[in-house]
Amino acid sequence: MGVWGTGLYSGDFAMDLRSSISAVARLPFDSDRLLDILCETEPAAANNRNDEDHSIFWLIVADQFAKRAIGCDRARDKALAIIESGADLAMQERLGMDPPGLRKRRKVLEEVRARITAPSLGSRPRTVLKKPQALLMDVGDVFVYPTFGGRCINPYYASRELDRLGTMAPSWQQDSWSAMVIVDRGRAFDFLSWYRPLTITMATVQKATLVELRGEVLWRLARAGTCSALHFTRMEFEKIGVLPVDNDKLRQAFPNMRPGTRQAVEDISISNGLSIGPYVPAVLMPSPGEALNLSRGRPYSTILGIDQILSG
Repeated sequence: MGVWGTGLYSGDFAMDLRSSISAVARLPFDSDRLLDILCETEPAAANNRNDEDHSIFWLIVADQFAKRAIGCDRARDKALAIIESGADLAMQERLGMDPPGLRKRRKVLEEVRARITAPSLGSRPRTVLKKPQALLMDVGDVFVYPTFGGRCINPYYASRELDRLGTMAPSWQQDSWSAMVIVDRGRAFDFLSWYRPLTITMATVQKATLVELRGEVLWRLARAGTCSALHFTRMEFEKIGVLPVDNDKLRQAFPNMRPGTRQAVEDISISNGLSIGPYVPAVLMPSPGEALNLSRGRPYSTILGIDQILSG
């Protein structure tokens, strides 16, 4: 985490955790089950007292639960113990917070204490999902979608024109295509939908056909992600067919593949993993057997030829 500021929500971990709580709070479970889910999502921060985010985890969970009128004695008591023991202040000092910062932080903790111990004012019940989120894509579905230099449309913008990489950069404008196959999908805790795409590695000038995609094409296992109906529309996915993905062959090709539970809980869009080359450096998508170059980060797993994971 490092010292980003004295506020409770000053760091990246804190902001991400708040987003996770927002998603988890929509589940129709009691407070203890919601807390268990959050602990499962961030086991190190939740369970390891020596983790630099341990006190942050419990303070934010208790604070967010209080703000959402989610009564949870376990979260509140844990946060109070952290405040009263001085554990959070000790960790902030260890991370480099100076005396003036620690004084401000102490005031923040007192404000948190007041919020989490205040009696509930009987606010309206939280809004929860009445049924599981719809599954918009199935295993084997093949889609093509537009790209700009390999960069997919950012669905968080209402239009392409608003999508820029910087204030001086041109607006997003299509000049190429990508393709993906959904190789796994599911629902976290039976409610929150997620998808795992396999994408081609390099954008093409022309829209690929299903026959062309069955050739000697390099494919990359992308990150799992969520996909709302709005994002599905904005990314302009076009279904061009279905391929018979064999789950056993898929697991043999990608033995380290994991469910998208974390992405579903944190509501991380599938769009985060759909940009390809040349926007994504080739060094991050090496061919099978090629020596790995870790200078740009951990490379994606790849296969040469989609037939390796198809039945028949």
